[in-house]
Amino acid sequence: MKNDIIEKIESLPPLPNSVIELENFRRRPDKEPIELLKIIEQDPLIITTLLRVANSAMFGFRSEVETPSRAVNLLGINFTISIALGSVVQDLIKSNLSAYNISTDDFLMASNLASNIINNWVGEIDFGLKEELLLPAFLQETGKFIISELIQEQGKVDEFQQALKEDKLLSEIEEEFTGFSCSRITANIFKHWNLSHNLIFTIGFVGKIDQCPEEYQRRVKILEVVKILTDIREPLGDACVERALALASKYGLEVEPLVNAIDRIKVKIEEE
Repeated sequence: MKNDIIEKIESLPPLPNSVIELENFRRRPDKEPIELLKIIEQDPLIITTLLRVANSAMFGFRSEVETPSRAVNLLGINFTISIALGSVVQDLIKSNLSAYNISTDDFLMASNLASNIINNWVGEIDFGLKEELLLPAFLQETGKFIISELIQEQGKVDEFQQALKEDKLLSEIEEEFTGFSCSRITANIFKHWNLSHNLIFTIGFVGKIDQCPEEYQRRVKILEVVKILTDIREPLGDACVERALALASKYGLEVEPLVNAIDRIKVKIEEE
């Protein structure tokens, strides 16, 4: 199946101009919201996704967000970039997640949750690190679209879904079936598209901390904790939270701010 994965990645279409413009914009030291709006307003898919995310229970804004400019103001520039890139990337891969028995909306919710955890947890600790991690947190599970497609083509959906019921890390199950972790597949997708090395390395070493260059280790450890918390089988479920907190403690990460972030997010979700 490894060769099939490589072929799938190599056959992906090139990035549209909107993504190239977003990536160039993201790398600028000075980012103006009006410039970002000009880019995202070229793509109706981005606008639709952005407004759907802004109006989700995850954020709980007091009134409906009806315009892209208000969404950008409320969500922030980097959060908006994450959502915009994520929506285009998922559309380019043009697959579904039926092997996981979830919809693309379920996937989007988990991606939003990942970025929200970064916002609430890392935002309390290090603003600069938070800004760096919003995008990789949102995009780190992109490889699931490739995995789902291959599982379906191989006729292993029932077997895979049965494995998903086991009390094992989702990443371990994915690697058992494909030979690659989802993180590595995602990193190779972004390498194929010539996206930034920071994005590729930060995602690619999740779950492989012993192989990770020292300069990326803190970022990778945080992403691994977030990956566990946002397991699509039960995002923020009790077992996920327990496992994630244990890993955060093992890694020497800031556990109390993480607990506070989880509690705040759960309250927002329950209020809706």
